[in-house]
Amino acid sequence: MYGNFLEGKGTIITGGASGFGKGVGLEFAKRGADVVLVDINGEKLENAAKEIQDLTKRKIIPVQCDVSKSDQVDSMVKQAFDDLDNVYILFNNAGIGTHYGINIIKRKEEHWDQIINVNLKGQWLVSKAVAKKMRRQKFEPLAGKIIHTASAAGIVVNSALPVYSISKAGIIALTQVLAKTLAPKITVNAISPGYHATEIYNYDEKLILDMIKEGGVKTPLNRLGTVEDVVNLVLFLAAPASNFITGHNFPIDGGIVDAGVPAHFIKSDV
Repeated sequence: MYGNFLEGKGTIITGGASGFGKGVGLEFAKRGADVVLVDINGEKLENAAKEIQDLTKRKIIPVQCDVSKSDQVDSMVKQAFDDLDNVYILFNNAGIGTHYGINIIKRKEEHWDQIINVNLKGQWLVSKAVAKKMRRQKFEPLAGKIIHTASAAGIVVNSALPVYSISKAGIIALTQVLAKTLAPKITVNAISPGYHATEIYNYDEKLILDMIKEGGVKTPLNRLGTVEDVVNLVLFLAAPASNFITGHNFPIDGGIVDAGVPAHFIKSDV
């Protein structure tokens, strides 16, 4: 599907050492892209880059970077544009999720700072640095595309993941602001996964199912999400088929937020 639509196109993927980032990196490379793969975990990053390069024979450049640090982000983006002819797609995917079940009143300041700085500030820093260069590119009809990873917990906030939810709601707002700011030359959209078996859950399906049960979640499509589900959506947003879409957030959660029951912890007899 879509063919080699990324032939001659450069891409940046943050959070690229595992999960959605690694999966998207592989599929972008299969479709002709050269990829700057970014992650804070150097060893996993090197392994992921080598694996994708061996499978696709494309140029895969691993760059270790803490996306919450502006100097590291600026250096990473400079290297990406130096090493590639262009950056047509940014998959702004890096993020963390920690401290499940601790309510927002009991959160420590350092926990707030860590999650907000990586998830929200990090996506802002990366998009800002890339967009400044991307918008000068001569591609037509678009100079480039930016895709953010938000979360279903940013659409309907989860009180067991309070700071994470707030950070992801912020990413949805950031997506809308950037879409207005960068139009008409750059599209900016977001994806909002639900419960997918990835590294953020230590690939532990039982843990995820226990969280779903505790939160009273009901998933209309009656299964957990996969990395492939997300990869397919990101490919659509990267492809020409989505060129007339910007500022939109796409839930990919089996229908939880629109047709099911999101996580809730309200104690009520009515």
